[in-house]
Amino acid sequence: VDLVSEASKMVVAPMPNLYFTRDPFAMIGNGVSINRMYSITRNRETIYGEYIFNYHPDFKGTPQYYSRYNTFHIEGGDILNINEHVLAIGISQRTEPDAIDGIAHNIFNDPTSPVDTILAFNIPNNRAMMHLDTVFTQIDVDKFTIHPGIMGPLSVFEITPEGDGIKVHEINAPLEQILEKYIGMPVTLIPCGGGDRIAAEREQWNDGSNTLCIAPGRVVVYERNDVTNAVLRKNNIDVIEIPSAELSRGRGGPRCMSMPVVRED
Repeated sequence: VDLVSEASKMVVAPMPNLYFTRDPFAMIGNGVSINRMYSITRNRETIYGEYIFNYHPDFKGTPQYYSRYNTFHIEGGDILNINEHVLAIGISQRTEPDAIDGIAHNIFNDPTSPVDTILAFNIPNNRAMMHLDTVFTQIDVDKFTIHPGIMGPLSVFEITPEGDGIKVHEINAPLEQILEKYIGMPVTLIPCGGGDRIAAEREQWNDGSNTLCIAPGRVVVYERNDVTNAVLRKNNIDVIEIPSAELSRGRGGPRCMSMPVVRED
């Protein structure tokens, strides 16, 4: 079949991963990170983000905390806004520690940025847990979904401003304890699969821990993760299910396929 007919010619070659809009750029507070992607192929996706934030009348002038031309890779699936002051970033298969170091300097040196703490989560380096949001997402002010695979000892690095630079402090404590310190209230961790190891492994491959929170306590999830979705409802979460069909085979859930530009407090 001749895909390029006279009636319809593609101006540019298609970018097959572009539906994962979370990764090429990520909003951080009132600024944006134009990311350096892990793969050369996907790095093309950041070009349109660069043009939007440099030239679009609604978005030009937005503080930029990272550049697609930087050496070290970082992707939006590893960047989670916990609240106005706290940012979580995954050290993962797709995000390097040096990138986090660089973005921290830029965020803290922006006088308009409300972010004063960055928590760098060191997660396993493998495809099943390629981004922080594949194993950990926030679904309410005090509730998180989590894959049981990162429930054990977890290295978290607290990054805060110090003079013109940054200070890094390693924290070795249970995840609940770490989160409670920065959120200021008790937290609930809801495991993918409800704690059932077999269900957790199966539903993790269908992004059971990757939820799109559209309001506190209201999330969009794949309908096929019935065990995890039932547990979310038991925890008084408003669950909106969508069919995943073939989408989950691309290794991404509802959060991966969204990039909110503006968030209400």
